[in-house]
Amino acid sequence: MRVRGVKPFASAVGLLLGLLCAVEAAKVNKHKPWIETTYHGIVTENDDKVLLDPPLIALDKDAPLRYAESFEVTLTKEGEICGFRIHGQNVPFEAVVLDKSTGEGVIRTKDKLDCELQKEHTFTIQAYDCGEGPDGSNMKKSHKATVHIQVNDVNEYSPVFKEKSYKATVIEGKKYDSILKVEAVDADCSFQFSQICSYEIVTPDVPFSVDKDGNIKNTEKLNYSKEHMYKLTVTAYDCGKNRASEDVLVKISIKPTCKPSWQGFNKRIEYEPGTGSLALFPSMHLETCEEPITSIQASIMLETNHIGKGCDRDTYSEKSLHKLCGASAGTVELLPAPSNSVNWTVGLPTDNGHDSDQVFEFNGTQAIKVPEGVVSTTLKEPFTISVWMRHGPGSREKETILCNSDKTEMNRHHYSLYVHNCRLVLLLRQEPTESENYKPAEFHWKLDQVCDKEWHHYVLNIEFPAVTLFVDGATFEPFLVTEDYPLHASKIETQLTIGACWQDLSGHDNDTETLSEPLTGGSARMTQYFRGNLAGLMIRSGKLENKKVIDCLYTCKEGLDVQLPEEVASSVKVEFNPNQSSLSLEGDDIESFEKVMQHISYLNSRQFPTPGIRHLRISTTVKCFNEETCISVSDSEGYVMVLQPEEPKISLSGIDHFARGAAEFESTEGVTLFPELRIVSTITREVEVEAEAEAEAEDDPTVQETVVSEEIMHNLDTCEVTVVGDELNGDHESLEVDLAQIQQRALEMSSSNVGMVITGVNTMANYEQVLHLIRYRNWHTEALFDRKFKLVCSELNGRYISNEFKVEVNVIHTANPMDHANNAMVQPQFINQVQHASVDLSGHNLANTHQASVVPSAATVVIVVCVSFLVFMIILGVFRIRAAHQRTMRDQENGKENEMDWDDSALTITVNPMETYEDQHSSEEEGDEEEEESEDGEEEDDITSAESDSSEDEGGEQEDQQGSSRQQQLEWDDSTY
Repeated sequence: MRVRGVKPFASAVGLLLGLLCAVEAAKVNKHKPWIETTYHGIVTENDDKVLLDPPLIALDKDAPLRYAESFEVTLTKEGEICGFRIHGQNVPFEAVVLDKSTGEGVIRTKDKLDCELQKEHTFTIQAYDCGEGPDGSNMKKSHKATVHIQVNDVNEYSPVFKEKSYKATVIEGKKYDSILKVEAVDADCSFQFSQICSYEIVTPDVPFSVDKDGNIKNTEKLNYSKEHMYKLTVTAYDCGKNRASEDVLVKISIKPTCKPSWQGFNKRIEYEPGTGSLALFPSMHLETCEEPITSIQASIMLETNHIGKGCDRDTYSEKSLHKLCGASAGTVELLPAPSNSVNWTVGLPTDNGHDSDQVFEFNGTQAIKVPEGVVSTTLKEPFTISVWMRHGPGSREKETILCNSDKTEMNRHHYSLYVHNCRLVLLLRQEPTESENYKPAEFHWKLDQVCDKEWHHYVLNIEFPAVTLFVDGATFEPFLVTEDYPLHASKIETQLTIGACWQDLSGHDNDTETLSEPLTGGSARMTQYFRGNLAGLMIRSGKLENKKVIDCLYTCKEGLDVQLPEEVASSVKVEFNPNQSSLSLEGDDIESFEKVMQHISYLNSRQFPTPGIRHLRISTTVKCFNEETCISVSDSEGYVMVLQPEEPKISLSGIDHFARGAAEFESTEGVTLFPELRIVSTITREVEVEAEAEAEAEDDPTVQETVVSEEIMHNLDTCEVTVVGDELNGDHESLEVDLAQIQQRALEMSSSNVGMVITGVNTMANYEQVLHLIRYRNWHTEALFDRKFKLVCSELNGRYISNEFKVEVNVIHTANPMDHANNAMVQPQFINQVQHASVDLSGHNLANTHQASVVPSAATVVIVVCVSFLVFMIILGVFRIRAAHQRTMRDQENGKENEMDWDDSALTITVNPMETYEDQHSSEEEGDEEEEESEDGEEEDDITSAESDSSEDEGGEQEDQQGSSRQQQLEWDDSTY
């Protein structure tokens, strides 16, 4: 019994030992995990779990064996799956193991996904087991499998319309298949949720419908009289039934029945000066009401007749314009702008030349006499007469523009230019010669321009017997020439008149005006009065005007322009009139024609154009295939508004008060009046600036307007120096300037007893240089104490005028000629820039004092003694201060020479017997400048107190209340030591 029981026990032990050996053998990690080669997954935007196909499971052959029922070997971890590893850049997924023993895992998102940013993700994944033993050594990895994951969309976005609003225009009485199309978009990534499935008109009871594509059409014929405009609210739905975040407004305008016309241009077009060319019709198109046409013609007219002399031109004087256009010298202006030097046009009505050209009006009762000497008595042939004239139909009487006739007795007309029955007539009687034969005397031109009430430019080139007339640059030959005998020899003087003819009508009763100063030998009267407007009347003797100059004088500074696109240049014909105020187009292709129209522009090249309205008119003619139904295009009108240019402010500045010794006034050079004159022109304009502080706080920045001033450059045409007070006495005083410098800068100078005028169009810099050269001389200064002058400059014939810059010059008199000469040598150039304490004019009144320059002897003795004592005390005190200062400097710099050495160059104290024109602060400035002098004047230590006393003898008699101020002015200024 005992032996039998041992055998089963031994068998069990053997079996157990075999199993243990098998387990030990299984602990070796021999195999890699295994996973599928490709996975496909789906994840929703708002979910983090990925649904994979096939599921993520890793298998390992090293896994322990499983026995029937519930018996399992779980003593080791070999064959278990410890994890999954994802490979790729910025992969928003992670893989985790759900069961190590079975190798089951799952992929989930790290962060929320956005389908709109990325719809699909692709990466690789790899499984790894837990290795051997407790430390997991000899870990095995599977192969890499590819994972494709698609992100499913969520209907999170609503439709949004592409436009904030929609507009359309329809013609009444028609039904349209589609008036306009609204369109919305959806930002969702999927086809289902990103598609717009339907549109809907929210506004009730409107005769319109919208289809699923957004096309809006009318459901009935529209009537303009019933409704001019419909406003519809439209919404959209995506295929996920999401409604648009914001509905859109649709405006449908109803137009009356179609009328052929130009459409798409503004009636008012604003032109800002200085901006160059401005397109007039950038969006223009021709409405033909669907009528086919074969050709089209159009004319565009810019009406500028009311601007200046027919259009905008430079408003300089006619003489300056001739020079700018290249005319040579010898031109005489007979209708100049009134001024101090030329005043024979003062009585004529004028527009004052402020905004445009200066023109003169003659109403049939006015005429002027040109002073003798302005034009030579006998014109030297060849010669030229030019004039701007506006004249309408008038009486049948002669109307004289220019007339040169006898002053008395014989009433002969030597030459004249007049209008008669809308004819322009030049009368030119030859002077007495040896032959008494008939010669051409009257030249007649019959012209529509003479009586059309428009401005025209007339130029007559006279080279006897030939006379050539230019009207607006075009040549006209006389249709009639009559002859007459030359004039008989006579010593009677002639009178040149404008606007009528001078006659001695003794014993005759004519409807003429008697002048206030009748001449002897009969009643002197004017006759043949002119009715109309004249401007720029010129006579140029000795040379004819060439065509280039004539064209330049007539050319407008404004007009129409067109830059033809290359693709249409050959299909449309374009023609301009001479002054570019109108152009005509002709073509057969509407599209090309419209492109040309869109490139028509307005240009004004003036720096300061004349502001105001320029009317535009477009006249159009079309030809159609069917002449019976051909359309008629009505005229279109609009206007260009030229805005007011920024007006320049011309500022004259410089030294406006100074004094000189009498010797300088009496010298050949004289005294320069404007040595440091500056001419500056500025404009003020408003600039929009964003307020930064408010812009940071709000989405919409606040725009503020601030005024800024900026300097500009432009020309001047006149500068006039006028004497303030008594006129210049030519016997002992004058204004002078270097004529060579004037001519070098193409300027002209005229002078009179009231001053000097410099004319000519030139830069401000050149005018500055010339004005620096103007000198005042006076060679009898004994009774002269001051002289005042006024300077005014202008641009564009007085349109822009500078400030009045007034200069006062004072004469410094001395006690005797020797003292005067000595003091003149050390006088500074300008009193208000004085650098010496010796010239202290405080207390003088140089403008009003008329005292004698020498004081009584008793007063002189008292002044000399007092001043000498005062100077002695000052010098003594200064020497003590200086000595102490030098000792201190020696101690600090080991004997270094003191830089503030004694400067006695400023010890010449001149006391003038006149009251000062300077303020107290001027004296302080002198003290500051004295310090600069002291650094350079160490070599002039030879001025003695005696010389100072000599200077003090020049002091005049003072009032008691001025004693204290005089003492303060003569105190030594030791602030610089």
